[in-house]
Amino acid sequence: MGKLPHSVLFCCDHNSTRSPMAEGIMKKLFGKAVYVQSVGVKNELETDGFAISVCQEIGVELGRHRVRSFDEMQDWGDDLSGFDLVVALSPASQRRALELTRFFHLDVEYWPILDPTGLGEGREAKLAAYRKTRDQILARMVERFGAPPDASA
Repeated sequence: MGKLPHSVLFCCDHNSTRSPMAEGIMKKLFGKAVYVQSVGVKNELETDGFAISVCQEIGVELGRHRVRSFDEMQDWGDDLSGFDLVVALSPASQRRALELTRFFHLDVEYWPILDPTGLGEGREAKLAAYRKTRDQILARMVERFGAPPDASA
């Protein structure tokens, strides 16, 4: 278990499923104690509806999430060098993060989180796959950063 960083950037392939889930869960667990953002390698998708649904089940709101890429991040005023930690949730995003951070002293961690998109036949099977991803993110977060200040979260 490591100490809580001041700022974390979660990244995945499209910033539509895993990284927004991680961003939302981190904000719920640790509130304003950590500045949290998320990005994707690409941004041509909208926030995934199943991701929104399974996060609502645990009180995490993703409906207003705006998908963005690494390239757009700087346009929005966030600079990679401003983050203490980058957490990559997919191999492609890990490569991109390492490529972009080679000039900064910045920690990049890879968390192998299941990509639920395209898994499961029918709504219930799809929701089960997304819940598994959500629960993997939650477990990894608590393992890495410790229990949230308000353990009832």
